[in-house]
Amino acid sequence: MRIEGTLAKWNDDRGFGFITPTTGGPEVFVHVSAFPKDGLRPRLGERLSFEIETGNDGKKQAKRLVCLDRTTVGRPAQRTHPARHRETQPGPGWFGRLVALLLAAGVGYYGYNAFMQRSQIATPTASWHQTEPANAWPATAEPAPQSFRCDGRQHCSQMTSCEEAKYFLRYCPGVKMDGDYDGRPCETGPC
Repeated sequence: MRIEGTLAKWNDDRGFGFITPTTGGPEVFVHVSAFPKDGLRPRLGERLSFEIETGNDGKKQAKRLVCLDRTTVGRPAQRTHPARHRETQPGPGWFGRLVALLLAAGVGYYGYNAFMQRSQIATPTASWHQTEPANAWPATAEPAPQSFRCDGRQHCSQMTSCEEAKYFLRYCPGVKMDGDYDGRPCETGPC
């Protein structure tokens, strides 16, 4: 038969105490081994539910204690259901989430920049139109002279003559030979 009471006396050094039953009567001896093994120490005034048994010495003592206050005070009672136990495991704190978010943003930014650089290399005319002034392209569609051809060279140091530099500036996209955008290539080089 289960009885309820409160822990009236407790000797933490020796690991025992006495429970006063709520129905009245003499105090009941309780040993620390009767308490649940949840890592919490017994507290004076704690409400308990217990059964009374006779110990080896012939005296009555409390056994199979249930601490009624421990589900609301301190840590919750241990759960035995494995799925619920996983729910109580702590996840990453706000700092861990912030670091993960910043890492994901950095990877996204790097990927976006790499994509944009590749797309500009694949279609240099699109980026050339955006960075060069409108008057750098010929106003009329003149046929290009056949003596030179666009072969990927971009800088003045790669040109062999001023005429070749002018041809590249006029007909080849993505060249870097007119730093001041005045339409004259290689002011410090061949021209």
